[in-house]
Amino acid sequence: MNQTRKALLVTAMTVCALTGGTVGPAAAVTGPLLPHPGPDGLVWVEEQTGDGGVASGGAWDRLPTVLTVACEGGGDVQVTMQSQGTEVAAFSVNCPTGAAGTGSVTMDAGIVRPGSFTISVDATSQNIRWSLTVTQPE
Repeated sequence: MNQTRKALLVTAMTVCALTGGTVGPAAAVTGPLLPHPGPDGLVWVEEQTGDGGVASGGAWDRLPTVLTVACEGGGDVQVTMQSQGTEVAAFSVNCPTGAAGTGSVTMDAGIVRPGSFTISVDATSQNIRWSLTVTQPE
């Protein structure tokens, strides 16, 4: 099994453990807010409501890292990413009612350090539905 598949497997298990595998009430937009990130993906949180986050391993410092968050439901989400205890990204995304808002940040190679990272999502309302992806395009 190659390193990418191992990292994705560890990430998937971590996401399930942190989110508890639960889904909140249905919102105005149906289906995933963000598509599966494909082979460049390190993390995909298909759907979560309210506050939350994710921890993962498997980041490489020799590739750029892209963090994308989409949300809907009224209000906004504050997103913070830490790599090895250092904040590497922070931004907010407007979450309109009935449509998806999206925010993204691209970090140059070396910004995200090798190994684990965490992402926190702080929602202004527990009814906000959000999704996130972390990719390292080659």
